[in-house]
Amino acid sequence: MPLQLPSRATVLFQGDSITDADRVIHPTHELGHGYAGMSVELMRTLHPDSDLTFINRGVSGDRIADLRARWHEDAVTLAPDLLSVMIGVNDTWRRYDGGLVTTIESYEHDYRDILTRVRESSGAQLLLIEPFLVPVSSEQWAWREDLDPRIHVVRRLAEEFGAALLAADGLLNQAARSAGGAAHIAGDGVHPTPFGHRVLAEAWVELVSAGAPADATAPETAPALEH
Repeated sequence: MPLQLPSRATVLFQGDSITDADRVIHPTHELGHGYAGMSVELMRTLHPDSDLTFINRGVSGDRIADLRARWHEDAVTLAPDLLSVMIGVNDTWRRYDGGLVTTIESYEHDYRDILTRVRESSGAQLLLIEPFLVPVSSEQWAWREDLDPRIHVVRRLAEEFGAALLAADGLLNQAARSAGGAAHIAGDGVHPTPFGHRVLAEAWVELVSAGAPADATAPETAPALEH
């Protein structure tokens, strides 16, 4: 069953560059050009009578510690009804390209802390998106040693907090196989192509509903975005 929002609600997207999707460098596109903005487009089509406010506070380059450091201003004070979070791939990436190690224990501690703080302040419903990697080189396969435990943390936290879970890692790797290769989904293995963002967006809207469906007489399905 999808998360059910009231007709009037605030939805907050949080994360790193995958969520940011150029919203910071192109402020006229405040929701970015990625899965967050695409999800909003689909939600507005599916629920035209709902009064939903969407906010994107993804910041390129963020690791979990960066997200925690700005959490009060960029999450708690916004009092979301639904919080969507995807964070973790930079904690893995920086280990391999910069020697900056985020232990799994500190990742889980910081992640649990931000969820607890927003849940206690606003009672927000939660949607957790796994960090993911769609390897495009042999070297990136070694990253899985670091990333896979973070994915397991997200799954545990989703269970602990009663959150919806978007299992993005398996979803996008399966999509890559179906599409003919990783480059169709994420050119560098991390940042989705427009098609990769679309796959995420369609999975996201399957997990969220608001007010009455656009057509109460028919099953609710997400309209497909154009390639």
